[in-house]
Amino acid sequence: MAFDFKKEYGNLYRPKTKPSLVEVPRMRFISVEDSGDPNEEGGAYKNAVGLLYGVAYTLKMSYKTDHAIPGFFEYVVPPLEGFWWQPGVYGVGYADKASFHWVSAIRVPEFVDEVAFAWAVETAAAKKKLDFSPVKLVEIEEGLCVQCMHVGPYDDEPATVAAMHEFAASQGYVPDFSDTRRHHEIYLSDPSKGDPAKTKTVVRHPIRKA
Repeated sequence: MAFDFKKEYGNLYRPKTKPSLVEVPRMRFISVEDSGDPNEEGGAYKNAVGLLYGVAYTLKMSYKTDHAIPGFFEYVVPPLEGFWWQPGVYGVGYADKASFHWVSAIRVPEFVDEVAFAWAVETAAAKKKLDFSPVKLVEIEEGLCVQCMHVGPYDDEPATVAAMHEFAASQGYVPDFSDTRRHHEIYLSDPSKGDPAKTKTVVRHPIRKA
């Protein structure tokens, strides 16, 4: 059976709808960094997502090619994630999506090193005739965070965020946003393919002791 990160790491991908604390370890991702409204048709964000999935599925299906990746095991491609920020804003301001800066990312197994990544980028580019150079291999360590499962449209997230911050404060913590610690979302549902009211998104914020 293929390894499924969502099932094996339920504390990271399947939190409850009530806020909780979590220590997030260092993880490896393929990522694209850019800016702009994520809802813009044909915009940078939607282009980035397409590039990420192109590389992600090239890696996943590598065992069906003549390229052997050392340590490879079959796995389910993890969900899309996003790290969001805006200049001059502590956290995020949902009303001004055009000013968003973001890192869109998909987690990859630890066997994906620079050699395997370079092969996947080259292979995807040759197959799809696209420029995959914006995709990077990175490691991110979030550390201590407060998180919650948000159910519903993205524009309703402020209520979930307020509950997260209230819970964190009750435990003696405050938000700790910085150039490396950002508003984080993990997309477990695609609202374009179902009822937006049932969309599930993990929302995660960095915290520190008050």
